[in-house]
Amino acid sequence: MAFPHSSSVTKTVVKCHSAPQRGSIPPSSLAAAPIPRASVRGAKLHSSPYALQAQSRKKLSTHRQSLTICAIAVGDKIPDGNLSYFDADGNMQQVSVQEMCAGKKVVLFAVPGAFTPTCSLKHLPGFIEKADEIKSKGVETIGCVAVNDAFVMKAWGESVGADGKVTMLADGSAIFTTALGVELDLNDKGLGMRSRRYSMLVDDGVVTMLNLEEGGAFTVSGAEDVLNAL
Repeated sequence: MAFPHSSSVTKTVVKCHSAPQRGSIPPSSLAAAPIPRASVRGAKLHSSPYALQAQSRKKLSTHRQSLTICAIAVGDKIPDGNLSYFDADGNMQQVSVQEMCAGKKVVLFAVPGAFTPTCSLKHLPGFIEKADEIKSKGVETIGCVAVNDAFVMKAWGESVGADGKVTMLADGSAIFTTALGVELDLNDKGLGMRSRRYSMLVDDGVVTMLNLEEGGAFTVSGAEDVLNAL
């Protein structure tokens, strides 16, 4: 399948005075006043870049946990994003999702990761097996999306026989996944930010069917579920 190509910072304000103000402490008195060693050590620790980074990460983690992410829903227009893939000649290409879905029916399904057990044994093979049936229903393209690079997706597709059946689409930086609102945080497992498992039918750029799993579960997003909805 050939696709068209697509090409708090916080400011700290320091107020300075050219001359001491009435009632202020003379600079000489400040110089004479000793600062406790414990206070100095505490100040150095607080200003350490490593301590500040740790505090920032903790605040960011707390902020993320408090966010309610609105995932894409039926009736929504598919957000745009560039996904990478290898064409039949072995050249890496990029495709705009909106251009890929314009004026046609497209099935997209996502997996948390290439070469992972459920994805490799069930999810992707199911769509390869049912590809002809799905396309006979008027679907032009079946795309597998994962937050992996295009080289990994190519190797994974070749290992399971996806060529000519399913287009392996890499969302390496999770930009499209984030736009959909379907991020899956697997940092605790050393896998970083990934995608929730889903399958969807996009008709002329509009989502008309969506099977969105909880996390990496595999219960409603398989090829059979898509076929039953077509």
